[in-house]
Amino acid sequence: MNAATAALFVIAVGLVAGAISGVIGTGSSVMLLPVLVYAFGPKAAIPIMSIAAIFGNLARVMAWWRAVDWRAVAAYALPGAPAASLGARTMLTLPSHAIDIGLGVFFLCVIPLRRWHAASGLRLRWWQVSIAGAAIGFLTGIVLSTGPLSVPVFLSYGLAGGAFLATEAASSVALYASKAATFRQLGALPLTIVLQGLMVGASLMVGTYGGKAVVVRIRPAVFQRLMDGLMVCSGLSLLWAGLR
Repeated sequence: MNAATAALFVIAVGLVAGAISGVIGTGSSVMLLPVLVYAFGPKAAIPIMSIAAIFGNLARVMAWWRAVDWRAVAAYALPGAPAASLGARTMLTLPSHAIDIGLGVFFLCVIPLRRWHAASGLRLRWWQVSIAGAAIGFLTGIVLSTGPLSVPVFLSYGLAGGAFLATEAASSVALYASKAATFRQLGALPLTIVLQGLMVGASLMVGTYGGKAVVVRIRPAVFQRLMDGLMVCSGLSLLWAGLR
């Protein structure tokens, strides 16, 4: 696959990923990561997705601006942003194959964790959201996408619909901005990576606005099954890349 074909494929997947994340609040990184790893390599894929995720989440914030719960954003992002920076520094010391394997195992483990949380019926207070933000922020710095973990945090806080989508996205912007700033400081964001991230981010933004139109029409159970399928496919593909 030449560079132009790879770019077009990444953009096409970005449009679909943006639409899905615009409906369920996550999924874009899960879909895009294997594609970015294939097109650009694992070391480049994570910084590229960090830039793209900022714009994809900004699109969700702008689409549901008036519904943002800023108290929840502060509780999650204030400890989460520095933790994401620490996680990014940790990630840059790891070998590429270890990143692939770690991401693959992480995606596969999220499925039973999410199902257990959904069955437990837990309800979180703001200080518990802060603890979750610190832990998930660190993981975000290492494994790129922790949307399947952050989603139940905000749902358990009592958010739903547009308020959930906007609040989770605003919190994610802070984490990914901290992560991208760390990559930049450590020399892992050259101009080429930034431009590739902007390209992917633009496709996510367009897709996200398309997703808003169907938020109230799709049954949640359909998207839960879709997310599980995405997790399995992405996890297995990354494991294969890391072990071959």
